[in-house]
Amino acid sequence: MATARPVASVFQYDAPETSKNTVALPHVFSAPLRADLVRLVHTGMNKNKRQAMAVKDEAGYDTAAISWGTGRAVARIPRVPGGGTHRSGQGAFGNMCRGGGMFNPTKTWRRWHRKVNTTQKRHALAAAVSATAVPALVMARGHQIGELAEIPCIVSDGAEKIQKTKDAVAMLTKLGAEDELAKVQASKKVRRGKGKMRNRRYVMRKGPLVVYANDEGISKSFRNIPGVDVSSVERLNLLQLAPGGHFGRFCVFTESAVKRLGELFGTNKVGSSAKKGYTLPRSLMTNTDIARIINSNEVQSVLEVAKTTPVSKVGRQRKNPLKNKSVLARIMPYAPALAKVGKLAHDKNSVIGKVNAKKAVKKNAAKKAHKAAKRTFFRNLAGAYDVAPAAEEAADEE
Repeated sequence: MATARPVASVFQYDAPETSKNTVALPHVFSAPLRADLVRLVHTGMNKNKRQAMAVKDEAGYDTAAISWGTGRAVARIPRVPGGGTHRSGQGAFGNMCRGGGMFNPTKTWRRWHRKVNTTQKRHALAAAVSATAVPALVMARGHQIGELAEIPCIVSDGAEKIQKTKDAVAMLTKLGAEDELAKVQASKKVRRGKGKMRNRRYVMRKGPLVVYANDEGISKSFRNIPGVDVSSVERLNLLQLAPGGHFGRFCVFTESAVKRLGELFGTNKVGSSAKKGYTLPRSLMTNTDIARIINSNEVQSVLEVAKTTPVSKVGRQRKNPLKNKSVLARIMPYAPALAKVGKLAHDKNSVIGKVNAKKAVKKNAAKKAHKAAKRTFFRNLAGAYDVAPAAEEAADEE
């Protein structure tokens, strides 16, 4: 917003490289930048210049078609009478038929225009005027203002007496708007679609808007420059100040026009002298830097410590300790060490592996000795049973 600039320089119209004096900027240049309001009002106002259009009410019904009825294995849509041509027998009247009437045809009594509240239009206009004094917003619209000495651009009242277009171009060039005029000239292109057949063949970017107080030849001298629009300060229009609903148009004001703006819009304390019952809108916040406000020492010093919500155990996922090592470690802290010992037991080069190898050798030797003793025992037992019958037979023979 341009609230930080109480005055602006006034440049001599025939020698813009020198500053003539300064002029106090009206309060309208510090009005809130309501982009939403500008877009809303622009949408409504832009509809009020439309002309009614509709299709002819007889279109698609210019033939004596009638349905053939049932029994002929065709649809019951009305059909063109006659014979001998491709047209005869074709479907007619229906919106699904070629050459038939359209569904829900457009009518001239459609609600083309919109009523926009006067106060809303005035607030939107104030926001659009305020945006013309913000270089960032002017550049965001695509205007080439890098060579300008100052924004808003204000020239002396002598510019209102310019009669020749070449003098008007010379003034804009000396002000630093030469790149802007070249951009507009290079942007001229043939319009897409059927509009090129309807007396609006070319499209072109918007250039500077010259705002004057008294027309002593300025309107005729500037109006033939491509992209340049001229408007009286008494008849400022949102459609010119915010083309397409985007405020921040590059404007060239005359000194009298700036002074007249102060009378038209007034101040925040004293209403307008020209608009009955109108007072400039106020900003809801004087400082819109929310992050800076929240992080300031004044706000942080009175804030309480952030509260943490305890985590509820209800619904927590239950994990299997036999599959999850971390859960098993919480239940049995010795589990990781035990797993490590078990892993080392299979390593032959580790100390545990060597000890286990020795134990295994002893165990195998003990098993072999046990098996040998077992075999000896059973052999002796079997031999004892074999000897005893032989001794009985010998005793019987004797």
